[in-house]
Amino acid sequence: MDELSHWIDGARVGGTSGRFADVYNPATGEVQAKLPLATAKELDHAVARAAEAQRGWAATNPQRRARVMMAFGRLLNENMDRLAEVISREHGKTLPDARGDVQRGLEVVEVCMGAPHFLKGEFTDDGGPGIDLYSMRQPLGVVAGITPFNFPAMIPLWKMAPALASGNAMILKPSERTPGCAMMLAELIKEAGLPDGVLQVVNGDKEVVDAILDNDTVQAVGFVGSTPIAQYIYGRAATNGKRAQCFGGAKNHMIVMPDADMDKAADALVGAGYGAAGERCMAISVAVPVGRETADALTDKLTSRIEKLKVGPYTAGEDVDFGPLITSQARDRVRGLIDRGVEEGAELVVDGRDFRMQGYEDGFFIGPSLFDHVTPEMEIYREEIFGPVLTQVRAASYEEALKLVMDNEYGNGTAIYTADGDVARDFAHNVNVGMVGINFPIPVPLSYHTFGGWKKSAFGDLNQYGPDAFRFYTKTKTVTERWFSGIKDGGEFNFKAMD
Repeated sequence: MDELSHWIDGARVGGTSGRFADVYNPATGEVQAKLPLATAKELDHAVARAAEAQRGWAATNPQRRARVMMAFGRLLNENMDRLAEVISREHGKTLPDARGDVQRGLEVVEVCMGAPHFLKGEFTDDGGPGIDLYSMRQPLGVVAGITPFNFPAMIPLWKMAPALASGNAMILKPSERTPGCAMMLAELIKEAGLPDGVLQVVNGDKEVVDAILDNDTVQAVGFVGSTPIAQYIYGRAATNGKRAQCFGGAKNHMIVMPDADMDKAADALVGAGYGAAGERCMAISVAVPVGRETADALTDKLTSRIEKLKVGPYTAGEDVDFGPLITSQARDRVRGLIDRGVEEGAELVVDGRDFRMQGYEDGFFIGPSLFDHVTPEMEIYREEIFGPVLTQVRAASYEEALKLVMDNEYGNGTAIYTADGDVARDFAHNVNVGMVGINFPIPVPLSYHTFGGWKKSAFGDLNQYGPDAFRFYTKTKTVTERWFSGIKDGGEFNFKAMD
């Protein structure tokens, strides 16, 4: 069994706490590695060393830092299959999904190759008599990223790339369930030319998270995870005077209008609802068909597609649709929520609770499930299930469907399928959700825009990646300057002024 490590000052370093977490293979249920959990003292040491390294990195001009991003991007491309293998082995997602995980992170790295443009300041000539004003963006210093299990490459890269390109040092605390990819990223960015100490990977649990939040040297914290933890981290970071961007849970709806192409809508819902076993914050977990005929037709099309989904380990080949859940506890929680939905009176059209994978009976598998006739009062509607479960809430009109989305406490992503441009435009302008798809099921913006939800899905003023990331990881300094010279107001040189 492997014993994993931290990454400090450009090298793998063993833990000293004597505490370890088990890292599972979700497909087999076996423990494949032991992960050291750092103490607050170990975290403080990593931060102190990062602060020393950051001074030289900040003094490196932005163009040279961008060249490190260029080399890093090339190495990510070259090692995509290796990274995907590690992700699939620890997370359970299929290899195509794992490669997509790396690809979406790589796209942010590619944008960060243009960091010199994002870091430009502003200039005003002659703001007053002989007075010029200019602003500059400077790095914060040491920042931290606390990232989730479900995207072991993408979200660390969303944090790392803009933070490092801006001249900061970063403490990365990956999920203790999927730590292997973060270590590979650290090795690759060192190979790309990042100085030792500028990126530190510290593994741990709540003790390390609290140490990050309480360390005075850490100036900003980025987090992705559940809403209760996002609120906790945001509140404690703000109390300690840190910047924070914390992204939490979701309950993403997709409205299907009567004029929508039902085959395309059904295909979209299956991909968006069951891909990655539903373990993603942008999954569509609620379908909202408008009108009884629309709902009946959509249910029939969904059922036939869901029953053909192939569930299995990533080693079974490229045609597997999704794999196991991350832990046995996650699987049991999803089963319990399905049980609760049945108890509350929802119609369980497709039941995946009893799925068993031959040869992988100890794996954390569960089959796809579909509910119809769900109501907003039910627990399966209120809770973020984070599993391969799609619920259908029927609406009598567009207005009723829109209200359902608007009234939900989460506001991460939403979508509508329709052939009516007026309806689509009204939806885009009025819905109180951060990311909107029109005939597009998972509206994750491209990397040169920005990612972020509303309501209880996000805490903080600035979003992830894109221009907002450079604003988050830098502070603005404005200079007002005037030079006294020998030039008279009329332009004639005053030699006496030279004396």
